[in-house]
Amino acid sequence: MSVAAYPLPLDHLVLPTADLATASDRLSALGFTVAPTGTHPFGTVNRCVYFADGCFLEPLAIGDRGRCAAAIAEGNVFVARDDAFRQARGEEGFSAIVFATPDAEAEHARYVSGGISPGKPLSFARPFVDADGQAGEASFRLAFATIAGFDEPFFFACQRIGVPAVDRSALEAHENGARRLAGAIVIADDTDPIRQAIATIAGAAAPPGAGPATLALPNAAIEVMRPDDYRRRFGANPDCGRSGFALIRVGVDDIEVTRALLTSRTIVNRIVGNGVLVPRAAGQGADILFEAGAAS
Repeated sequence: MSVAAYPLPLDHLVLPTADLATASDRLSALGFTVAPTGTHPFGTVNRCVYFADGCFLEPLAIGDRGRCAAAIAEGNVFVARDDAFRQARGEEGFSAIVFATPDAEAEHARYVSGGISPGKPLSFARPFVDADGQAGEASFRLAFATIAGFDEPFFFACQRIGVPAVDRSALEAHENGARRLAGAIVIADDTDPIRQAIATIAGAAAPPGAGPATLALPNAAIEVMRPDDYRRRFGANPDCGRSGFALIRVGVDDIEVTRALLTSRTIVNRIVGNGVLVPRAAGQGADILFEAGAAS
């Protein structure tokens, strides 16, 4: 088994949605290429947005409520946490930050010893279809973590066990010029314990001091800030309220090309610093900040 190098890199972000068609239409309108539907054996379905850096966005919907209910009864943490998020915050949002690991069992042991594991790991496989219809099977093992007082949003480490031998390059090419998933912004009234906890989950060194701070990962960055700091920086309240995951950062080739595309499609957007902010809408999950290059 490979040994994890810490901190763990970002792997993907989970975006609950009421309807995959709505999510696909919205993300396509933003200029993303959206993959065909993926079906999980425990009742959820997704239509992912893959980036050239290996990360992805995972819009997630309920495909079979009976299977989801059975999975929750059997102790499936992924489905249980998704259900808890939807019950508390609605069918649209940004529920999970996921880190990549070569050994999910080791992460689970680490989370259990730290008192932050909400339940047993999950192993599963699902079909994968590329843009040309070529099929393969992807398999994963997940280890989960939660933060006390940060109730519905959650985290997990994802080990990609079986990678299908299909060409994903067409799915990684986006009309808006998106190249990489650059990170996320987390909201909390008391930022210090939250960023310390996220650092523990990722195996990272937490930045010192209070107030907004960036947690550096090998391929991305997670910033934790207070609601008022978010409002000052982005000119609006975070849609997640006073705690949760508020914003997705996406690195693009040319910010002017990206903004021209959004404007031509009458997508509401505004310049924020060196980036372009698109406020959250149904199927989008969270505010998205497009940034040129978006180096972490």
